[in-house]
Amino acid sequence: MNIKHIAIIMDGNGRWAKKKRLKRVAGHKRGAEVVREITTHLAKKGLKYLTLYAFSTENWKRPKLEVEFLMNLLDKYLKNELQTYIDNKIKFDTIGDITKLPKRVQNRIQKTKDITKNFNGLTQVLALNYGSQDEIIRVSKKMCENKIEFTKENFEKNLDTANFEPIDLMIRTSGEKRVSNFLLWQLAYAELYFSPTLFPDLTTNELDEILNNFNTRERRFGGV
Repeated sequence: MNIKHIAIIMDGNGRWAKKKRLKRVAGHKRGAEVVREITTHLAKKGLKYLTLYAFSTENWKRPKLEVEFLMNLLDKYLKNELQTYIDNKIKFDTIGDITKLPKRVQNRIQKTKDITKNFNGLTQVLALNYGSQDEIIRVSKKMCENKIEFTKENFEKNLDTANFEPIDLMIRTSGEKRVSNFLLWQLAYAELYFSPTLFPDLTTNELDEILNNFNTRERRFGGV
């Protein structure tokens, strides 16, 4: 694949459930199944990095029961998907401040990272308690405290994404056309694609169509 790193804002789980007259949590549950489908699909196609906006710094504002469900779903997802990671040599990583997550979830995250750390297939990155503005503030404080010179190179070395390839394509589902505090620095020259499809309805066929669209674009990175 010409593309190495895709980022996805997985939007529309709640609206998907509402359309089907189901509880919002049903949309999140179906969304987790789609994550598995697209992750394994892209791993087989040779993608190197897939970053998924799973839980933002703003998502704590949601109803307490929904937040608790999402934390439990994350814990269960990582437990159930471990064999999928192993079978497909998928490395698991995160961005965001995970110290604010429940301890059991932090432990599950660390265990999954430890088991998959030497895999050399696709790296699945979950953005958890992540907000780009929060990331930029954290990096700035760290650089000030450690008296690191403020240069573009030094700043990027301290971002949560420092060890990953640059983002080539950002996809947002559900028809919304905004980036919602997601990877603001990293998206500077990424291609953007806004799909009207609600995330639980996203298929691997549509994903392939989006990749075909990406391959028709000319990326100039500010040049001519």
